[in-house]
Amino acid sequence: MSYVREKLNRNRVNGLLRVDGRRMVNGAGEEVLLAGWGLGNWLLCEGYMWLAHDLPGFDRPRRIEAVIAELAGEDYAASFWPRFRANYIAEKDFEMMAQMGYNSVRIPINARLFVEEAPGVRFRREGFECLDRALDWCEKHRLYAFIDLHGAPGGQTGANIDDSVDDVCHLLTDDEQFEKGVELWKEIAQRYKNRWIVGGYDLLNEPVRPVRFEGDKSLEHCVPRLVEFYEECIARIRATGDNHIVTLEGHHWATETAIFTHSYDPQMVVHFHRYWCPPDMTAFEPWLVLSERLNAPLWLGETGENTIEWFNKMIPLALSLDIGVNMWPWKKMNCINSPCSVTPPEDWQTLLDGARGVEHPRREKAQALLEAYLENMRAENCRLNEDVAACAFPDEYTHAFVRS
Repeated sequence: MSYVREKLNRNRVNGLLRVDGRRMVNGAGEEVLLAGWGLGNWLLCEGYMWLAHDLPGFDRPRRIEAVIAELAGEDYAASFWPRFRANYIAEKDFEMMAQMGYNSVRIPINARLFVEEAPGVRFRREGFECLDRALDWCEKHRLYAFIDLHGAPGGQTGANIDDSVDDVCHLLTDDEQFEKGVELWKEIAQRYKNRWIVGGYDLLNEPVRPVRFEGDKSLEHCVPRLVEFYEECIARIRATGDNHIVTLEGHHWATETAIFTHSYDPQMVVHFHRYWCPPDMTAFEPWLVLSERLNAPLWLGETGENTIEWFNKMIPLALSLDIGVNMWPWKKMNCINSPCSVTPPEDWQTLLDGARGVEHPRREKAQALLEAYLENMRAENCRLNEDVAACAFPDEYTHAFVRS
């Protein structure tokens, strides 16, 4: 067994994951190198994973929900979303990841499923019930789970990926949203502090976007508040007695190192993202320097959305550098660069045209399309892109999948 493959061995998913210098180790003190996939579009939908590319009115959960209610009716929408969350990610997905040899999974969550948007801090059951089931499946199939606050209260990025209302990261500009965010992490810690299968807490996904186009509002003034958020979250998590790893991302899509002026916590992992960069050492060199300076492990917590040739260079290189990897996303519609490709229902474009406002389908037609989507999204009904599924194990992969 190769040096890298030995550290990826799923038998090492064993006990609480901890930081030991620049390594992560399990409950037995064995080094663990992470390799896994992110569950995009499950608890936080993104329009492009529904083939709604460049459609601003269908680009984030709150807008997608509004369109589904408009096209299919509010009563249907109320029944659709619980079934969507039950079908899109189920035990079969975790079973398949384990069979492929992966040892971890990143679970993006949307705060709206966990805490009410109304004033005050009132928690909701729906999100925690989904997360509880996922953690049970992770434990059964031996996959460390990383809970990723992908959409924080008020939004932390200022873009569609955080489900923000107006592309401003209100988590970092509004004291009430800030408090909701830190209290959500405190609640998560209280619930899961004794669950060893939780590998760690990803405190914020891709906070504080850059200026994206001429006239876009700059959010640079939010970066100091981001540092405060991390410090307050860690303090409240630790106050519960929770000792899980915390992973911290820099601003500008988790590509900047400026916030890492110090170690925030002894159990901190430096978390960064890489997309559409050359698959060579230039992608990693600044982070390797930072890891050595802070004596902290690195995690390439999101990467992918590229060609198979890129995957086959980028992922093995990261792992050879002892950098754990989590790829994005596990599943989306009609794709060749995720392991699971959801077949679009026949006439799916009709629904997208309705979302675009071109021509609304009849309500019965919209409902029929969504019913077909609910079936097609099940893991056992997806097309498997085996070359992508194998990208972390190019030399040893066995294609041993159970699809029944």
